[in-house]
Amino acid sequence: MQCPACHNEVSPQSAFCNHCGAPLAAAASQAAAAGAGPAAPPPPPTYAVQPVPATATAGLSDNAAGAIAYLTIIPAIIFLVIEPYNRIPFVRFHSWQSIGLCLASVVLQAIVSVFDAMTHFIPGMHLLYSLLHFAVGIGLFIAWLVALIKASQGQWYKLPIIGDFAERQARS
Repeated sequence: MQCPACHNEVSPQSAFCNHCGAPLAAAASQAAAAGAGPAAPPPPPTYAVQPVPATATAGLSDNAAGAIAYLTIIPAIIFLVIEPYNRIPFVRFHSWQSIGLCLASVVLQAIVSVFDAMTHFIPGMHLLYSLLHFAVGIGLFIAWLVALIKASQGQWYKLPIIGDFAERQARS
């Protein structure tokens, strides 16, 4: 027997084409009317659709959400606003710590830039402040990377000063 849609060979007992999925009831009834084969096959069985429990679609794990909060400041803010993440202390802690780390980096870089601008007329100071910018940037990057890794491992790793603030905010 051939599929009426794609003309591939199919079994006479099949209700649908194995290649394109077209129903074969019409082709089987035409073949039966011509006397070439059996009557139309019975319709395929219907299955009841089971609803998915709410716990199966909960979203990210706490560790993943805590780590994602460090990617930029945007996920951290989103996790503090959207349920169920805003009710999970672990995610709240890492979101607040990420925001604090972002603010600390802006403040530290601004302080170094202001001192650089104030002492730009002294020979050699620009090189010193360039190195200081680099050192502050590397230090902040290492702190960010350690916090991200610890959050992905499920640890409540507290950065100095920022971690205490984040812990108070997460528990309130």
